Amino acid sequence: MHTTNYVKFILDHWVSKIHDHAMPFLHKLNSLPVFWIVLTIPAILLVQRYLTGDIIAMDMLHPTGEFSARFMVIALIITPLSMIFGNRRWIGWLMKRRRSFGLAAFGYGVLHLVFYVIDMEALKPILAEFWVPGIWTGWAALIVFVPLAITSNNAAMRRLKQGWKRLQRLAYIAALLTLAHWLLIHDGIGGALAHFIPLLSLELLRGIIIYVRRDDKAKQAESLQTE
Repeated sequence: MHTTNYVKFILDHWVSKIHDHAMPFLHKLNSLPVFWIVLTIPAILLVQRYLTGDIIAMDMLHPTGEFSARFMVIALIITPLSMIFGNRRWIGWLMKRRRSFGLAAFGYGVLHLVFYVIDMEALKPILAEFWVPGIWTGWAALIVFVPLAITSNNAAMRRLKQGWKRLQRLAYIAALLTLAHWLLIHDGIGGALAHFIPLLSLELLRGIIIYVRRDDKAKQAESLQTE
């Protein structure tokens, strides 16, 4: 418990310092349309390079897939961060943009698929390698992402009620499939681990906090019963 509090203190200290220095810039991004423009800048630059002939379709696969995974991880780490650090301004800022990060991850995933299809040039080679583990995991991740993207709006939240949260948990399955896709399709594992280890670490810390809190509540309830 002391170790967890120490880690929380150090992280909170540095994140707060970064937050204080970044606030003037963040105020300018408080508009969601402006924030969406920021999220699309990498895609615009990549497509521009492709259209001008600087890169080919195959060169688009890694950066589009990486941005998709990156935004997915950012969207997912917001929940454990909110549990670890509680009600703070920078957490609130991230919470308001969590769906934007998730939709951006889906958008870059679709762009990744589009350039994969362009690179393969025909349906036959696509079908021929479909069941290769490094390929079908990518397809599966995108398929899982579809209902998440469709329901990532206020109307779906109101209609699905509690079911909306259960549906959104599919994002963790999409993340595991994305990680598997990345590890299987590339020779090196450094890039994938650099993206996903922070998520796994924060989820582990979140699990420890949940366990400790439940244990504390159980002890408190037991002590009340013995009084």
